[in-house]
Amino acid sequence: MLTPVRSTRVTSLAGVLSAALLLPGCNQGARIRAEALAASQPVTFAASDGVQLSGRLFGPPDATAGVVFAHMLPADQSSWFDLAQQLASQGYRVLTFDFRGYCPGGDAGCSKGEKDIPAAWKDVTGAVTEMQSLGVQHLALVGASMGGTASLVAAAQTEAGLVAAVITLSAPQSISGLVAGPDVLQGVIGAKLFIAGSEDQVAAGSAQVFYDESAAPKRVQILTTADHGTDLLTGGQGEVAKNLITGWLDQYVPVGGLPAPPGGTPSGGVSPGAVSP
Repeated sequence: MLTPVRSTRVTSLAGVLSAALLLPGCNQGARIRAEALAASQPVTFAASDGVQLSGRLFGPPDATAGVVFAHMLPADQSSWFDLAQQLASQGYRVLTFDFRGYCPGGDAGCSKGEKDIPAAWKDVTGAVTEMQSLGVQHLALVGASMGGTASLVAAAQTEAGLVAAVITLSAPQSISGLVAGPDVLQGVIGAKLFIAGSEDQVAAGSAQVFYDESAAPKRVQILTTADHGTDLLTGGQGEVAKNLITGWLDQYVPVGGLPAPPGGTPSGGVSPGAVSP
């Protein structure tokens, strides 16, 4: 019996061609990341209990509209760099950071302390204080998974009116002692957008509960995907997720303008359990 050498060669050639086709996209991604890092600067600041955290600042120094990004477990601040640079190019002052005990090193930074999920909200409030010191007057908190829960807790602890919007991606109601219950949600005055994937059932359920237990303005958006946290930005529904985020920011934390009043109606209306195509 003859060995199908020709078939093997064809398969190998197809693999080489596929890799060659993917290469430009990979190179473009690396170029975008390099440009984002070149346009930003490393910073250190203190959590509200004094732990020293590592972050990066993007965007114009004189911006009055800002965004704080909080990463998921087990990621780090670099998972936000691409979106941070996109928003910075639109005029936002953007801060990414590593939660305490996260030390990926290099451009991704190195925060001090031990990992402490119940205290993660204190890292977010420290980031809020840092942004205030830089002249940011209207702020959005955007968090993925653990970072989303921490952002909700932090928003409930901050001065009324400072946090104009909170956006969560796949945030759980509780994780290792960090809890965003009804009391927390009622304390979040800003406009709330809860995003999750339909096949990420726990996250989707939490997003709906967050919506149900919080005051307007609010919106829940369940996307047709299994992606979780910042993976929502790079998966099949990535453009939809990014457009939801930028649209919410444009309405409630606009560059060069005043945020919509807390009682306003979100663009597209309140959407309990909406599913994007």
